[in-house]
Amino acid sequence: MGLLEELNGLDFNDIGSWTRRVKLLMAGILCVAIIVAGYNFIIKDQITALQKVQKLEPQLKQTFLEKKALAINLDAYKQQMIEADENFSVLRKQLPNESEMPDLLIDMTQVGLSRGLQFEQIKPGSLIEKDFYAEKLVNISANGRYHQIAEFISDVAALPRIINVADFTLERRGDDPEILSLRAVTKTYHYLEDAYVSE
Repeated sequence: MGLLEELNGLDFNDIGSWTRRVKLLMAGILCVAIIVAGYNFIIKDQITALQKVQKLEPQLKQTFLEKKALAINLDAYKQQMIEADENFSVLRKQLPNESEMPDLLIDMTQVGLSRGLQFEQIKPGSLIEKDFYAEKLVNISANGRYHQIAEFISDVAALPRIINVADFTLERRGDDPEILSLRAVTKTYHYLEDAYVSE
């Protein structure tokens, strides 16, 4: 009896009556069916997930290396933050607060008078607010010799507070050729106390 005839005459209610080679063939078909079903329903999805993870691997490695470098240098970064905060505090102290502005104007006037300048005007101008500081314009009109004016500008630059001479002109006066007329706009800065939050 051939295999084909045995398969045609199978009785699924009496598996025990099947021949040995039919049992082996059916077991093989069952195994193949289980493997195919397992691949389609389990392994295929896992392979897709694995491929996605493999694509992410270089990016994850790079992220890991970056975070590892940060972790290694954490103490150095903390020290840099402390130094930056200290430097900021030093620089902030060079910006007068609003209540110190009149004293700063007095200092500028005294510096000019000590150099022999004759002031026609030294008065505050407009206020321009920035992020955490404000620029205060000061209009200066004074008369003096060239070297007196140069020394005055140098002395103003040497004051402990930050002062920037933004715009100035020098003109000769008609009555005395050695006397120059200085017109200048200086910028002084003060920090906005509400904008700075100390820790």
